[in-house]
Amino acid sequence: MHAVYQFVAGPLAWIAFVVFIGGCLYRLASMIRLVNQKERFIYSFMSWKYSLRSIAHWVTPFAAVNMRRHPFMTIVTFSFHVSLLLVPVLLLSHIILWDEGWGISWWSLPDGLADLMTLVVIGACIFFLVRRQVRPEVAYVTSASDYVILAIVAAPFVTGLFAYHQWFDYPLMMVLHVVSGEIMLVAIPFTRLSHMLFSPFTRAYMGSEFGGVRKARDW
Repeated sequence: MHAVYQFVAGPLAWIAFVVFIGGCLYRLASMIRLVNQKERFIYSFMSWKYSLRSIAHWVTPFAAVNMRRHPFMTIVTFSFHVSLLLVPVLLLSHIILWDEGWGISWWSLPDGLADLMTLVVIGACIFFLVRRQVRPEVAYVTSASDYVILAIVAAPFVTGLFAYHQWFDYPLMMVLHVVSGEIMLVAIPFTRLSHMLFSPFTRAYMGSEFGGVRKARDW
C-alpha cells in the first residue's frame, strides 16, 4: 500500500495538476475565442463598474432578492462554497505537504474548525442530493451526471475525514483521499464544476448588460 500511495501522491498528482491547469486554460481560451468569433459586440457594453458591482452583490449573502426568499438554501449554499474552498487550502496537513515539497507555508485552520467545515461540505452534498430527488422542478432537470458530480465533490471530504481520524483502514483511506482529490481536480475544467471558472464572467456579462444597457439591477 505504501508503494501505491507514493504513486498516487507523486506522479499521479502531477498529472492531475497538469490536466487541471491545462484544462482550465483551454476552457478559458476557448471561451474567449468563441466570443471573438461570434459575439464581439459584447465588448461594446462590458463595464468594470457594473461587472464588479454585480459580482460583489452576488457573493454577499442575502443581498439578492432570491436569496432572501430562500434563506435556508442561501445559508447552505454559502456555507458549502466557503468550506469547499477554504478547507483544502488552509488545512494544516495540506500546508505541511506544501512546506515539505516547496518550502512554502501559510496560516492554517484550527483542526476543530476544519473538521466542522468538512462536515458542512458533506452535509450540504446530502442536502443537494435529497433536494434533487424531492423538489419536482429540480428533479426534472437532474441527470445521472449531477449525482456523479455530487459524489466527486463529497468523496475527498469523506475520505479525508476518515483518514484524519484514522477510521477504518488508514492507508486505504489515505490512498482514496488522494485519488478522489485528483479526480475532482481533473473534473473541474470538463464538468459543471467549471462554473468556478466561468461564474465571474457570467456575472460580469449580466451586470454590464443590465446596468449599462437596460439601466436596471440584475438582482
